[in-house]
Order: sequence, then C-alpha cells, then structure tokens
Amino acid sequence: DVYKRQSIGRGGPGRSACPRFLHFPFTTNLLPAEPVHYRARGRAAKRGIRMKHIIAVLLENEPGALSRVVGLFSARGYNIESLTVAPTEDASLSRMTIVTVGSDEVIEQITKHLNRLIEVVKVVDLTEGAYTERELMLVKVRAVGKEREEMKRMVDIFRGHIIDVTDKSYTIEITGDQSKNDAFLQAIDRSAILETVRTGSSGIGRGERILRV
Repeated sequence: DVYKRQSIGRGGPGRSACPRFLHFPFTTNLLPAEPVHYRARGRAAKRGIRMKHIIAVLLENEPGALSRVVGLFSARGYNIESLTVAPTEDASLSRMTIVTVGSDEVIEQITKHLNRLIEVVKVVDLTEGAYTERELMLVKVRAVGKEREEMKRMVDIFRGHIIDVTDKSYTIEITGDQSKNDAFLQAIDRSAILETVRTGSSGIGRGERILRV
C-alpha cells in the first residue's frame, strides 16, 4: 500500500517511516509522551553543547524589577534572545519568560543569580521537562496581483490569519512555536516582507508542572 511504499523508499524494508505529508517544517500539537527535543537536549547536555532554554520567572510587580533582571544578564555577558513580561492573575506578581542560549552550566549560573534578586519569587527552566511554547508574529507583506492568492495559500498552510488588507499589502498573524514562525518567513518571498513584529516566546509546563507561589 501507499504507506509501505513510502517507508521502503525512505529507509528500506524493515525501517519505520512516516508518510511524506507528515514531514512539516514546524511542530504540531501532536506531541509524543517524551518529546524528541527533550531527548536530544539530554544528549546535548552531556556534551556541554549550547542549546536554547526557556526560563520562567515569577517576580514581584514593582518598578525597577525588570531592569534589575536585564542588568543581571548584561553584567555577566549572558545573551537574551527574547523576553516577555506581564502581570499574572495576582496583580502583585508578574511572570517573565526569558529565552536564552547556553550550556547547562551557564543556565545553572543564570538561575542561581536570578534567585538572589530580592524581587524574584521563583525560577523554573521549562526546558528541563515537557512544556508548551507559543509566539505571536505579525508580518506585513506586499500583496499585488497574483501575489495575493499565493500569499493567502501560504497563510492557510501555516494556519495563520490575515488581519488587515489594503490594495497593496496584507498583515498576517501567525501563532506557534519559534520554529513554525521561522519556517513561515523562510517559505515566503523575502523581498515581499515589509515589516515583521514578534512578541518573543511564552512557555508553560505541561501536565502537573505549575509555576506559582
């Protein structure tokens, strides 16, 4: 049958393979019990490889708290790829999500320094276990003539939405993890991109993993 023919074509008899249409350039909501990225992270940690980490920080909602966290990273030469912060259901607390890259030793040092700040209540490295990640991206693209239908087709493929329309442009909303949003930018004509805005990643632990006081 079709599945067997594709399996043999990809990896030879006896090797399992997914049908061609399952190989998307971005992750889906169908997550295995132990995510592939989690297994790969464990192997990389043993070799000291720098990997992306998503650090969730619960801190007091006070003036200057954000600047002290950013200052900590800057003073010690740690890089912040993205940072989001907003109040939680408790108005006295804010939740910050920091995306950074480093080895496990560097991330351990970052976590220790964050815990020493007076305003910080709790720190969790979400990438130590199973988690869900989302980022909102807005892209304004040129859309004239035949480009309009092609751009609509790409938006549908990535399950996005067109939220603003003019006679010369579309503004597109894409929500997903970082790899999905990167894949959308790579899939469309780079010269058609007029403007891009990304919120940065927000993450939350899966199942019983909860960050709260």
